[in-house]
Amino acid sequence: MNVHVKTQEKDARPRAALATILMCAPHHFGVDYVINPWMERQVGRTDNARARAQWENLRRHLSDCADLAFVTAEPGLPDMVFTANAGLVVDGAVIVSRFHARERQPEENLFRRWFEDQGYDIAPWPEDVAFEGAGDALTDRARRLIWCGHGWRSSKLAPALIEAVSGWPTVGLKLVDPRFYHLDTCLCPLPDGSLMYYPAAFDGESLETIRALVPAEKRIEVGEADALAFACNAVAVGARIFMNACSAELGARLTTAGFAPVVTPLSEFLKAGGAAKCLTLELKRSSLRSSAAP
Repeated sequence: MNVHVKTQEKDARPRAALATILMCAPHHFGVDYVINPWMERQVGRTDNARARAQWENLRRHLSDCADLAFVTAEPGLPDMVFTANAGLVVDGAVIVSRFHARERQPEENLFRRWFEDQGYDIAPWPEDVAFEGAGDALTDRARRLIWCGHGWRSSKLAPALIEAVSGWPTVGLKLVDPRFYHLDTCLCPLPDGSLMYYPAAFDGESLETIRALVPAEKRIEVGEADALAFACNAVAVGARIFMNACSAELGARLTTAGFAPVVTPLSEFLKAGGAAKCLTLELKRSSLRSSAAP
């Protein structure tokens, strides 16, 4: 199996890259099994051409402000396209995911090999502790902490282990709604210290924790309709926020806060329970290198 990054220049347009992001083309994407509520009644119902077009649209938008790297898609692993779950990258090291669902466990060695080939240090992690990478662990650089969701996919032991391994303070948040099975489906730290989140996805203690750490003027609470459209499953690069959907109300709030929402419809990927954030893994905040799309 060949896992690699293509290294030729994507284009010659001058720009400052604000991040480096890992993606995986949806060559083998589909709903082939059910491991979250979004997949129910969707097996075999994805439109491959539309999925590819939607992914390409997201890739094209991201390439305007970020350098992109690509891991090769492998047959039989339809969810490998969701690179957010490859691992958690912190300060040049990576914690490779330990998937909860057996259907995704074959992805672990492929992502591990990619990180090794790129020169990352592989951080230690117990084999018996489930952890699903940047799907459940979100870096909040404004506060220099990591938010870590648990309850559905990642173990409740994950927050303490992340803190021990990375040295970053890590705050555990318990997820209680199975539709929001990863933290990145219901919470998004923004570069200025704002936090976009859907309150009903969390238990009471976790909401108290969020409110204690994030001032009221920095909390952007999302309503159910936006949450179900995966508005929180967004990619923030500089002032731009790439998202599957955004209501007029939420868009106005984000604009007032100084952000520019960029809607990139990803309806085919919602059938598998993912959107913009799920399709990306931030490797670092700045880079001089770019790579060509597969």
